Amino acid sequence: MAKSKWETHVKDKLILIQGWARDGLTDEQIAKNLGIAYSTFRDYKNKYSALSAALKKGKEVVDLEVENALLKRALGYTYTEETTEQLPNGGIKTKTTTKHIPGDTTAQIFWLKNRKPEVWRDKTAIEHSGEVKTNNPFSGLTTDELKKIINTEK
Repeated sequence: MAKSKWETHVKDKLILIQGWARDGLTDEQIAKNLGIAYSTFRDYKNKYSALSAALKKGKEVVDLEVENALLKRALGYTYTEETTEQLPNGGIKTKTTTKHIPGDTTAQIFWLKNRKPEVWRDKTAIEHSGEVKTNNPFSGLTTDELKKIINTEK
């Protein structure tokens, strides 16, 4: 009996799969790199917890790095830039400059809308009860009372 593709294509490559996930490859790209169909890859994710764990562990690292980069961009940051310059006499001059990158409004908006949607969401959810509020002077009357009013107004 032939071994399954799990045994021959996936099982021994979990560290590699984790690295691909960390590098930002999609599940479809990882399946292609393994030489298996994406549908098979999805089945293996459901069937083998080791594969799911490797993907999760790899993606968590990248997600945290992106979150940190977004936060840094939203708040602004300062960094030191060092440049070297060749002097005419053959010497080298090193110049250190401190630069400041101000906070990015778009990154701030994105962060707030996703972290505090109840406060920063563009759309507010409105619940409807289905009850129509009207000022109906006949609303409390019975059918017989309504009939009497109709007959007296003729």
